[in-house]
Amino acid sequence: MKQNVLIDSHGWIEYFSEGPLIAKYAKYIENASAQTHITPSIILYEVYKRIKIIKGENIALRAVAHIIEHTQIFSIDKKLSLNAAEISIRTKLPMADSMIKAVAEETNAVIITGDNHFKNIENVILIE
Repeated sequence: MKQNVLIDSHGWIEYFSEGPLIAKYAKYIENASAQTHITPSIILYEVYKRIKIIKGENIALRAVAHIIEHTQIFSIDKKLSLNAAEISIRTKLPMADSMIKAVAEETNAVIITGDNHFKNIENVILIE
């Protein structure tokens, strides 16, 4: 079974806000495809909110449009919600991160992130 890619909010925000780690995320974001890249719907919320605060509404809308166009969006349903709760209990991940991890497990995706909450979590590439 092929492994998909899930770019965490941290990566999208870093890229679209032109943060210091932009180059490290570019290879994942610029090659994103709906056939290989998965995005939990909660990431749309996180990216839009943070980019709007940092760079304004136009860039926030461009970022979200890019994610929607180049990745497969997964809604958080009742099964994923319960799986996320179990993950949070087991790993101590916060709610949003647990939902992201639940989608990654469901879709066989590696998580690309700079979020230290994911340190020592399986199937994560930590960007530093």
